Amino acid sequence: MPDGGATVLDVRNLKTVFKTRDGEVHAVNSVSFDLKPGELLGVVGESGSGKSVTMMSLIGLLPSPPADVRGGQVLFGGLDLLKTDADTLRGIRGGRIGFIFQDPMTSLNPVFTVGFQIMEPLQKHMGLDKPGARKRAAELLDLVGIPDASRRLKDYPHQFSGGMRQRVMIAIALACDPEVLIADEPTTALDVTIQAQILELVKELRQKLGMAIVWITHDLGVIAGIADRVMVMYGGQVVEHAPVKELFSNPQHPYTRALLKTIPGMRGERAETLQVIEGQPPVLGAEPAACPFRDRCEYAFDLCAQQNPARMPVSAGHDTACFWNIELAGKRHAG
Repeated sequence: MPDGGATVLDVRNLKTVFKTRDGEVHAVNSVSFDLKPGELLGVVGESGSGKSVTMMSLIGLLPSPPADVRGGQVLFGGLDLLKTDADTLRGIRGGRIGFIFQDPMTSLNPVFTVGFQIMEPLQKHMGLDKPGARKRAAELLDLVGIPDASRRLKDYPHQFSGGMRQRVMIAIALACDPEVLIADEPTTALDVTIQAQILELVKELRQKLGMAIVWITHDLGVIAGIADRVMVMYGGQVVEHAPVKELFSNPQHPYTRALLKTIPGMRGERAETLQVIEGQPPVLGAEPAACPFRDRCEYAFDLCAQQNPARMPVSAGHDTACFWNIELAGKRHAG
């Protein structure tokens, strides 16, 4: 269970810009959130909302150029990761902060054995010798549910199925007992059965190891089953943040409500009509000066085109960046 007070990661006003031939793209705009020990924070939003770029910005995984992390703080273990030197950041990345990427086939190196790829961070970050790293690598494969682990250390990525490759990626991310694990849509490329197995594995590992997890996804159904809190992103910023049960029972941002309506459901013998969100996400050539969702929002009014709303409190632990109170059919008050 998450610690109610302490935070293991504290992100404040993060801003990331990409420089392109056509000008700048403001991909992350003043994003703030925290993460408590042992908790799972779900980050949701459609493609291009800034989910992955936000998390990759935290630990220096974006190539510069074209990426430019322009502002903010990322506080972890007494350090601001945006200001720390490259060697220190490399020691934290893959050691104290693990990262699981979307596609294990492109993330794993096809010319090295799985054993080599798990042993490398153990030798680099944990200082283990080769026999010690091999023993630990086998333990990690066993931990993530790969049978005959010692023998399979000698196999190459192409000798594993998609689900097993994703388990290998999880084993690599867990190798150095990270305090924080960032999972970037790790089940997107997997079929539903394997996806369910990976989600169950993450639940078990979280209970066993007690790490904090950031789970990035576009699938609200996944988040409903594993998260403690949810952060909804749109247009490179956080538009709603709430405990998971509160978000599903009482969504306050029009975008969150629209996302929830897109979840397929069944009533009786016939499937319900699949809902869609009309319009296109914004192209952010500048930091938004107005609400980025206004052109797709049925509740938009004049103020939405004049200012970009700050996050306003709804209830304990629940806030939203929207001027309009849907229940009261009136302007939301910041207090």
